[in-house]
Amino acid sequence: MEPASPPEDAPSPTAVVIDSHLDGAHDRSLADDALDGLTRPFKELPPKHFYDARGAELFDRICELPEYYPTRAERAILELRAEEIAAVTGAVELVELGSGTAAKTRVLLDALDAAGTLQRYVPVDVTEQMVRESADELTGEYPGLQVHGVIGDFERHLDRLPPASGPRVVAFLGGTIGNFPPGSRRRFLRGIGRLLGPEDHLLMGTDLVKDPGVLTAAYDDSQGVTAAFNRNVLVVLNRELGANFDPDDFDHVAMFDPVHEWIEMRLRARHELTAFVGELDLTVHFDAGEELRTEISAKFTPERVEGDLAAAGLELVSWLTDPQELFALSLSRPAGG
Repeated sequence: MEPASPPEDAPSPTAVVIDSHLDGAHDRSLADDALDGLTRPFKELPPKHFYDARGAELFDRICELPEYYPTRAERAILELRAEEIAAVTGAVELVELGSGTAAKTRVLLDALDAAGTLQRYVPVDVTEQMVRESADELTGEYPGLQVHGVIGDFERHLDRLPPASGPRVVAFLGGTIGNFPPGSRRRFLRGIGRLLGPEDHLLMGTDLVKDPGVLTAAYDDSQGVTAAFNRNVLVVLNRELGANFDPDDFDHVAMFDPVHEWIEMRLRARHELTAFVGELDLTVHFDAGEELRTEISAKFTPERVEGDLAAAGLELVSWLTDPQELFALSLSRPAGG
């Protein structure tokens, strides 16, 4: 008797490929960033260290808060314009940097699938379990879809993406580009630009300059979820580096910088204190009221986005906003492509 054939809609054994590029250098990145940032005259840590399992859970809650408009606004743009994006790009492949749970990605995948071009999804994220779970779900939802997951830091592993299988869209959503200071932002975009072939496009989400009160409320919600998210970085330091910070010793602070036009999140010491980071053999002193900056989130104008893209060798194809013009998606391609 011949073995039974698998159901027609079952993903093939090769539908999912996962490559991991995390190594000792990644494991050291928190230690290196902490040693650098906690010994500066103005202390700071990069926001990528927010996202352990607890941080990711808190951020998902933030995205549902009434004050936090970016996620809803970006999704509204995707729902309104995904069909147009699919038509303009003709993409057979979607690459997503910082893919997370791929929640918003399905809007783009639906549009590419409806256009009859979708072949492959390439999620890039540091959390392997999340990528594997998304891959299993998506190959079940989209028959014939190939998923090539890349487990890595998108700041360091852009060169590890698989070769393009045809025209592709590289999606960098959520306004994450705003977490980069201007110089680093342009360097990162140049790195993306070097990956793009003449038929490829970058789809990038950017939060827009608006009333400071609206901006500040989005990062200092009335329920205190963002405050818990901010303090959680101290829990990460305690667990991963053997530190002994007490998160309750710090107030959450969110402020708008009108000169740079960005939001800063900080942790402000409620009193003078000293903490010890065991893995670094480092004693860290805070005066009462001294602050640790944990995030910048730059806000953009169309001119700022176009200038950053041009500096990376990219040209703007489409500027897409929600009806309230709170948020924007920019679709760009290599200049002269």
